[in-house]
Formats: sequence, C-alpha cells, structure tokens
Amino acid sequence: LQYNRVWIPDNEEVWQSAEITKNYKPGDSFLHVQLEDGTELNYPVDPAALPPLRNPDILVGENDLTALSYLHEPAVLHN
Repeated sequence: LQYNRVWIPDNEEVWQSAEITKNYKPGDSFLHVQLEDGTELNYPVDPAALPPLRNPDILVGENDLTALSYLHEPAVLHN
C-alpha cells in the first residue's frame, strides 16, 4: 500500500487526502501517512476497515461518477 493515496476522516474538513508513506502489513494498528500540507502522522486503523483509496488525479472532475475507479463518499464529495 505504500505511496497509495487514501481519504481519512477529518473533524473540520470531513475528509483529508493523505499518502501512505510506509508499507502497511496485516496486523499493524497504524497507517503512516503524510497529509497534503506535509504533516506526517500515524493514523490508527482497524484492519477490517482500512480508509478508502483516492482516485487518480486524472479522474477528478469526471462528469460520469461510474467512471471513477473508487466510488465512495469521499470520492463523490471530492469530485
């Protein structure tokens, strides 16, 4: 999962985009991520409910939501 981008919940902005900076291994309780503003954090995760993946930038602004690789709440709101 390293270098994949995910959406993590945020109290102020609802969802924030983050890039995974270290490989996640099953059983890990944290994802090592970097937010778009450069902030690095260890985001606690439940292995059964990892954060949703972010679509590639080329799909941002797509008129047809069915064309998105990942269709979930943060993807629809961001699009």
